[in-house]
Amino acid sequence: MTVTVALFNNKGGVGKTTLAYHLAHMISRLGRTVLAVDLDPQANLTAHFLDDDDLESLWGDDESAHDTVAGAVHPIVEGLGDIRPISPRPIAENLFLLPGDLGLSRFEDRLAQEWPATLAGGNNAAVRVTTAFHRVVRWSSEAIGADLVLVDVGPNLGALNRAALLLADHVLVPLGADLFSAQGLRNLGPTLRRWRTDWQETALRRIPSAIDAPPGAMAPLGYVVMQPSMRLDRPVKAYQVWLKRIPQVYTESVLGGRDDGLAHEIGTVRNYRSLMPLAHDARKPMFDLRAADGAIGSTQRYVQVCLTEFRGLSRDVLDRVDGASPG
Repeated sequence: MTVTVALFNNKGGVGKTTLAYHLAHMISRLGRTVLAVDLDPQANLTAHFLDDDDLESLWGDDESAHDTVAGAVHPIVEGLGDIRPISPRPIAENLFLLPGDLGLSRFEDRLAQEWPATLAGGNNAAVRVTTAFHRVVRWSSEAIGADLVLVDVGPNLGALNRAALLLADHVLVPLGADLFSAQGLRNLGPTLRRWRTDWQETALRRIPSAIDAPPGAMAPLGYVVMQPSMRLDRPVKAYQVWLKRIPQVYTESVLGGRDDGLAHEIGTVRNYRSLMPLAHDARKPMFDLRAADGAIGSTQRYVQVCLTEFRGLSRDVLDRVDGASPG
């Protein structure tokens, strides 16, 4: 059975796309077939995977022909029909990409317009708009036999992300241990619960069985702490203070105060500041950097630390996924 996990935080700049990219690579190497889906109109995940020549070819002048998510929903945006299924792009063994596109932002207004009609029922055209992402991703994941779908979405609570989150079995929250991420959780949690309730208790009951609609589980999977730079004393102290507060904020805001006694922090990703620019230039994960990429001396030892830590984090994420029941 395919499981879909969305990485989401309405606080930007926490390293969400970097985490999605590295998890996709590492989990595919652990034997799972992974589909990485870029539903952020900024298309940063796609830019992580593909070089400039590939991007130029992918994002040609004719948006209707783009083999991207935006191309898949283009007929709906233009009022010309339903989705156009897109074949995932192979990246490596067991790893595929459903590319993003800056043109995806044009779909936002249409999604916002059709949401009330979807909830009211009786308007199948509106339902097809609202479920477009789900149906595009499902077709693509079935085409490759994906075990896991990792969805990268933008840092906002708009209609585009609402439609994107509907297709998620689980939501993984990357965050920093700071005031801004805590406030982000306070906004994110109630919004997710409202979207889930509106979809499951209102919309789903009125959708004909002939239309493939997602269950809208959006079950919290946990959070991953993205460390800041630790060189100065003040950031270290602030980090420790918020590291202690985040579990309570997560329980209150994301779980709605339901304390199940579990530890919801899946892991921590340290700040690999010196590796990031090298990885971006080489278009490969940080843990794959070699001397030819500029990772020499102590930097190469740092690469090995990165490899070990991401392998452990990926296994922990899979343990959560395998042991969780969406809903």
